[in-house]
Amino acid sequence: MSAHGDHDLGHTVAGWTGTAVGVLGSAVLGAGVITASAAILWLGAAVVLTAAPTCWALHLAGWGKAAGPRPVGAQDWRTRDTAARHGHPGCLGCRMAGRGGVRAAAAAMPTPASRPAEV
Repeated sequence: MSAHGDHDLGHTVAGWTGTAVGVLGSAVLGAGVITASAAILWLGAAVVLTAAPTCWALHLAGWGKAAGPRPVGAQDWRTRDTAARHGHPGCLGCRMAGRGGVRAAAAAMPTPASRPAEV
């Protein structure tokens, strides 16, 4: 058990990569402020702006997670989410990519047993 208990804090490859790119861009922005260089400021801003699309692309590739806790065996940050191909129900990023919504909810629900046709 960790120091925080048994919680799924959402540490994923997509989250860590997006955070790292954002921190790198912030560091470049800081260097641009210190050196008073417009070129470095623009470079830092460009790096910061690439953090969100990078994180989103990795989330859609299955390196993120759906909202809510994951099973204990899937809580490692390097675990790939195989359900991401169909989209996560209620996920804005998946809906923006044309995934999720009704299709994701239908894919997440088990199929009912076949019933005889009603007459």
